Amino acid sequence: MAVRVASAEWKGNLPKGSGTLETETGAVKGTYSFASRFEEGAGTNPEELIAAAHAGCFSMAFANGLAKAGFEPESIRTTAKVFLEKGPDGFGISRIELECVGEVPGIDDAGFQEQAQGAKGGCPVSRALAATPIELKATLEG
Repeated sequence: MAVRVASAEWKGNLPKGSGTLETETGAVKGTYSFASRFEEGAGTNPEELIAAAHAGCFSMAFANGLAKAGFEPESIRTTAKVFLEKGPDGFGISRIELECVGEVPGIDDAGFQEQAQGAKGGCPVSRALAATPIELKATLEG
């Protein structure tokens, strides 16, 4: 079983404090603040990291599903948008949009869409985020 580790430290109060976060491997390390999370300030934020994880996981799951169906993808490019919105109970992730463009020789659009939907439902990050609506737009290039 793989166990992945990341850590964060926050100093100070919410509006004026700041923090750092880092993955165990050191591949991701950054600062975050109220401004980087709720406004357009410099630094990263938890939602950006969720978006990166989701885009990466979906791309891998999609490529795997295509290969298992007999189609070797040349490229799967995915952008994930995580929407952090204020509701009656405070801030929450209201939805996630996945936009994917794939270069997959020999597949038709119907097969491409079927594999994309399978990846959306089957990737571990999608399953972990299942309480959040996930929208998918998949485009076959070529």
